[in-house]
Amino acid sequence: MAFLDKTNKDKRSLVVNMRVEPNQLDLIDTAASVCGKTRSAFMLDAAYRAAEEALLDWRLFRLNDDQWKAFNQALDMPPEKNEKLHQLLQVKSPWE
Repeated sequence: MAFLDKTNKDKRSLVVNMRVEPNQLDLIDTAASVCGKTRSAFMLDAAYRAAEEALLDWRLFRLNDDQWKAFNQALDMPPEKNEKLHQLLQVKSPWE
């Protein structure tokens, strides 16, 4: 997917500027201080987590014909034997 291709990006850090309401900035600064982080580190961590969640929750994806065939082949393959998973499923849950 083109938007996930990072190979052509410059390797140096980039600057991001944004407008923030004073009350929002006060809240962000307070939370950053409580967490022992700088404002930038706090905002970057929060934005990064939100980006991961957005991508993990993404349900629609597009595939070309070759990718679609490979995807279906992977789905049609029988699952590999996983002894650790089998053992885990044999353990009773704490509420049982």
